[in-house]
Amino acid sequence: MDDPVTLPFDTFWNWLLSHPDCILRAGTPEAVLYDDEYLHWVFAAEGPETLLVQVFHGKRVMGELFVAPEPISYVQGAAGNQEGEFVFECVAETESDRMATYFFVLTHGYDAAQESPHAPQRVH
Repeated sequence: MDDPVTLPFDTFWNWLLSHPDCILRAGTPEAVLYDDEYLHWVFAAEGPETLLVQVFHGKRVMGELFVAPEPISYVQGAAGNQEGEFVFECVAETESDRMATYFFVLTHGYDAAQESPHAPQRVH
């Protein structure tokens, strides 16, 4: 993914569900969850208006991020500053403002060929 890619949030989220082992970190402008070899990422939903990203160590929740998809206008993805990092920003845009409300940093970029219309499966 050399060129930036812009995706609808639903497309990005469905793709992300099949790549939990590829997440390096995720967060908001206020907080960041970091990956570690002993942690794993879990996704859930608390209704259509609240999505949940959790980091577990064994069965213990180490951190969680609540994602409100409604205000997200689109997701912008591009290669990160570090080699092997790809940053996806969930952008909320109004007539007067543009703000990255959430971000996800993965070990690889978006590949439309990896999308699946079926239930999410782990890819990596």
